[in-house]
Amino acid sequence: MSVVGVALGFIGIYLLVSQKEIIQQEGSLLGMFLIFLAMLSWGYGSLFVAKARLPKNYFVNTGYQMVTGGGMMLLFSLIIGEEWTSPLAWSGKVQLSMLLLVIFGSIVAFTAFNYLLQTVSPEKVATSTYVNPIIALILGWYFLDEQITLQSVIAAIILLTGVYFINTKKKLVLFSRFSGKMPGRK
Repeated sequence: MSVVGVALGFIGIYLLVSQKEIIQQEGSLLGMFLIFLAMLSWGYGSLFVAKARLPKNYFVNTGYQMVTGGGMMLLFSLIIGEEWTSPLAWSGKVQLSMLLLVIFGSIVAFTAFNYLLQTVSPEKVATSTYVNPIIALILGWYFLDEQITLQSVIAAIILLTGVYFINTKKKLVLFSRFSGKMPGRK
């Protein structure tokens, strides 16, 4: 069930980011490639954190992830020649937004993520990765008047179906027959 859910998640994310309005923008293919690379590295890191013997302090684990992720972002930013702006040049609203993102979107969220990786299966923890784009879609529509296309709706349905499959405990009869076991039999 988890494999089906993860596959549906990849299909849903692909549908969400492959829309004509998105891929026609300058630099979109590079952006999609970097998003895919980030997803792969996040997946690998999640599996590593779930299995590795790390310090008991979840804040330390979060720090390791933040430093590693920040280093990778710095490296790719330099490789693609991204333009940098000093945080002192940002407006007060942007500085406050960044501070809130660092505290709640990074430190608190990643610490909770690390805790869950130690107590729940990695595929269940990763369902947040599938739900977050749907939340971003809704927030973009509500606050920025962004368009929600039919393809976006289909992608959201596929993503949520993937989350359902990952979180359900029932086995598919089709897969049970291949393994020689029938549901309800020991």
